[in-house]
Amino acid sequence: MNVMDRDSIIERLQEKLTERRFIHSVGVEYTAACMAYKFDVDAQKARIAGLLHDCAKCIPREEKLRKAEKFGLPVNVSERANPDLLHGKLGAYYARKRYGVEDPEILSAITYHTTGHPNMSKLDQIIFIADFIEPNRKMIPSLPEIRREAFTDLDHCMMHILKNTLDYLHQRNVVIDEMTQKTYDFYREETL
Repeated sequence: MNVMDRDSIIERLQEKLTERRFIHSVGVEYTAACMAYKFDVDAQKARIAGLLHDCAKCIPREEKLRKAEKFGLPVNVSERANPDLLHGKLGAYYARKRYGVEDPEILSAITYHTTGHPNMSKLDQIIFIADFIEPNRKMIPSLPEIRREAFTDLDHCMMHILKNTLDYLHQRNVVIDEMTQKTYDFYREETL
């Protein structure tokens, strides 16, 4: 890996993210590393993906769309309606261009940490789950149960998080990325 050292990544992230988002990113790094040890995944990859997963999160909404188009990233209908969904794709782009990440597993985990995708790698799942369960997250009713599942059954945990996410988005009548629904359908089938 030709990646920046952790101190350089931290320094740059502190400049680019709000304090709250930076603290969240360090929490995801820590949680992802713990999960990686549990599930025999490269902990260094999990740490890098965890730190960088939200590196494009604090870009203003409309600028996310402009940047994605400028960089030639694919933009689907739901991302066009809600440009905040692009922060995963933009994050992977920046991880490669600005932080020296060339590892396709890390880039995939960053790209799909919000929507997921069917048949995710363990690293993809770990970053998706760690983003949801890290210690600084606001407590929701099922979070303690999901945190336990995160260290016992990745597929079941994925399905649980995706169901909660879809229920929440439906209640708020928000545009849902079709990949999130496809991912939920996949993991629902896997856990039956």
